[in-house]
Amino acid sequence: MSAATREGVSARRERLLGGEPGAFAVARFVRVTPQKARRIGDLIRGLEVDEALALLKFAPQAVAQNFYKLVESAVANAETTEGLSRESLVISRVQIDEGPTMKRWRPRAKGAANRILKRSSHLTVVVTPADTFPTSTSTSSKKGGNR
Repeated sequence: MSAATREGVSARRERLLGGEPGAFAVARFVRVTPQKARRIGDLIRGLEVDEALALLKFAPQAVAQNFYKLVESAVANAETTEGLSRESLVISRVQIDEGPTMKRWRPRAKGAANRILKRSSHLTVVVTPADTFPTSTSTSSKKGGNR
């Protein structure tokens, strides 16, 4: 089913994609800090799907496995609901939001207690066809930029 024939568009889809073709996947309450998740999210943003999956498969960070499953899910959504081909998809948007924080206490010396914050994240990956995704040539200038 294409985006033009879609009758009931969810508010989340409208916010993430608008009327553009593409799909998304969301993983909520992932037990990883948003700071650690953003490191991996920045790596895969703008990459082709197969290239991103290869990168995630061999990344040593634990959250890379969550992103791998999330990209696979977004691709499956694009193939089934939008009829898009896997080869034409690009990761156009990666969004990492802070989830709820669990507060725990650790006993310390002299009867004191330290607070332990166990953070969580909400991960969102949006894939769109490569022809609708604007490719920027400014990334090559960042690598050897002025310091």
